[in-house]
Amino acid sequence: MALAVASIDQMQSWQSAGRFSAVDLVRFHLDRIDRLNLRGPGLRAVLETDPQAVAIAEERDAERRRGELRGPLHGIPVLVKDNLETVGELHTSNGSTALLGLRPAQDATVVAKLRAAGAIVLGKTNKSGWTSGSAGWSPRGGQGRNPHRLDRSPHGSSSGSAAAVVAGLCGFALGTETIGSILSPAGVNGVVGLKPTVGLTSRAGMIPGVPSLDTVGPLCRTVADAATVLDVLAGADPRDPATAAAAGRPRGGYRACLDADALVGTRIGVAREAFFGYDDHADAVAEDAVRALAAAGATVVDPVEVPSLSRATSDERLVLAQLQEVKHHLDAYLAGAPGEHPRSIRELIEYNRAHADVEMPHSGQETLEMVDELSGDLTDPAYSTALAAMRRLSRDEGIDAVLREHRLDALVAPTGGPAWKIDLVNGDPPARGSALLPGLAGYPAISVPAGAVRGLPVGVTFLAGAWSERTLLRIAHAFEQVQPAFFPPAFTPPSVG
Repeated sequence: MALAVASIDQMQSWQSAGRFSAVDLVRFHLDRIDRLNLRGPGLRAVLETDPQAVAIAEERDAERRRGELRGPLHGIPVLVKDNLETVGELHTSNGSTALLGLRPAQDATVVAKLRAAGAIVLGKTNKSGWTSGSAGWSPRGGQGRNPHRLDRSPHGSSSGSAAAVVAGLCGFALGTETIGSILSPAGVNGVVGLKPTVGLTSRAGMIPGVPSLDTVGPLCRTVADAATVLDVLAGADPRDPATAAAAGRPRGGYRACLDADALVGTRIGVAREAFFGYDDHADAVAEDAVRALAAAGATVVDPVEVPSLSRATSDERLVLAQLQEVKHHLDAYLAGAPGEHPRSIRELIEYNRAHADVEMPHSGQETLEMVDELSGDLTDPAYSTALAAMRRLSRDEGIDAVLREHRLDALVAPTGGPAWKIDLVNGDPPARGSALLPGLAGYPAISVPAGAVRGLPVGVTFLAGAWSERTLLRIAHAFEQVQPAFFPPAFTPPSVG
């Protein structure tokens, strides 16, 4: 069981000492996937595993014996979200049977970086699909489950990645986020989820969502693990123009900056009106976290206001602009991706209709149909105006304004409430939590386990301005030391009530 909750550091130490080999690590995690994913509790967190994983682990072990370590992730098993391209025998399908014929020409840049650092890709994780009305459901994977209580949602869309980490199906996982797709699953599954600044990690080889908001980040069992993975992932990539903004910035050093005493003298704001009040359980856990931060030496500024948030959430132009991006970029991706698959959103819609029993057994594709009706013209002045408004409200008049006014290092908020019950008939309740503001801004945030309610994890999120990952990781790591809250799942069966 120790391997199921081990950190990257522990797995590296055990490999160095000869206690476990990379082959041992891979076989252990593949065995857990076999016992827990479709059998046993039926987590449905993993879509498929790579039949070459053991052979690759043998190569990493041979390199270790020769003293040729590739990097900090040498021999560590990772699972990758199914919207990130992988070459070889693994599919890249976004959870849909429509893309099973897709054949990427190369790995997504982040996947290539993981392999170069010695990580072993075990397989691809389940995610919320295009036609999902329930978070964590996809046509290929079915309904993913929360490992803590099996009738509860794993949230989405990086649902399988978060569930796999807490269930010990991998050493760590990759997720992607537009708004909430890393933070929300991290919160309800009880793991660390880091959403980097848009442009810090490459999206090249990612099936696009909303590129002005999309980012790739790790889901891990500790903050130190997240920092280790970010050291590998971060950096400019000519395949993704958005990363040009990171080109002149210091690269790496995220792990080296961690300090257990980092809370002393740190100024943290509590944005109550913006982030509290929608769930009593989330509020109670966050209140405990705020007290722990103050006791550890942080200066807590409580409350602070983000007056622009209500305008940002009520402006329909911002939603329309995001959908226009989906239309433009998804159409372009489908048209250019190698292999046999639908070549446009229109063809994807037609495929789903022809295979409705598989692709749409529980809900329709109204969102895809609405997106298909849009122009997708990103030169439209209305789109440019909406994008500028989104950034102004979330950045200049939002996060940046409140940090500047109160001289804050970060804001703290409940990530979200405990996981709700899965309901394939009625779908999910409205999403509430910490993710919207940093999502619209394209700014970083990190969710850390902070407590539990009747066996269900609840997290808190630390968020700040662009490129503030070092500050957030330092704060989150120090908080994790004073209030450790990660716990392995009980795989509690569904219950009545």
